[in-house]
Amino acid sequence: MVETENINTQAIWKILEDVYDPEVPVLSVIDLGIIRDVAVVNDELDVTITPTYTGCPAMDVISMNIRFALIQNGYKKVNINTILSPAWTTEWMTETGKAKLKAYGIAPPKTMHAVCTPETFQQEEAIQCPLCNSYHTKLISRFGSTACKALYQCEDCKEPFDYFKCH
Repeated sequence: MVETENINTQAIWKILEDVYDPEVPVLSVIDLGIIRDVAVVNDELDVTITPTYTGCPAMDVISMNIRFALIQNGYKKVNINTILSPAWTTEWMTETGKAKLKAYGIAPPKTMHAVCTPETFQQEEAIQCPLCNSYHTKLISRFGSTACKALYQCEDCKEPFDYFKCH
């Protein structure tokens, strides 16, 4: 067991790089930007997370996987705290995570100020196909395989793909 006075929070962040989102298994919780804080409080390790969506069904599994990863690395007194404010935003995702999404076949979110307003979300040309890089795409459904994704189709390669919605 790791004694709390010997806890190196940088080591905790490194462990969390290997905890993946069960809905998008190419992304770690670090890539997603849902880890808000890691701290030692009253002889216990506190990890604070913010869900991508309120009520995200993956958060229970993510919390459990965070706890298991830390326990496996010798941290026995672990609290997982969820905060909803400020609300998570795709701006918190790492650039590495966005690149992983594209390589996985999911169009990564655009920057909030550039594309992700209600008006521009309707502009079908704004989302690049992660498979052939064409911008000639169309929105099929605002709801994809999970609540955080929308379904698009490329007009050039004809392939459907998910777009990780920005918010």
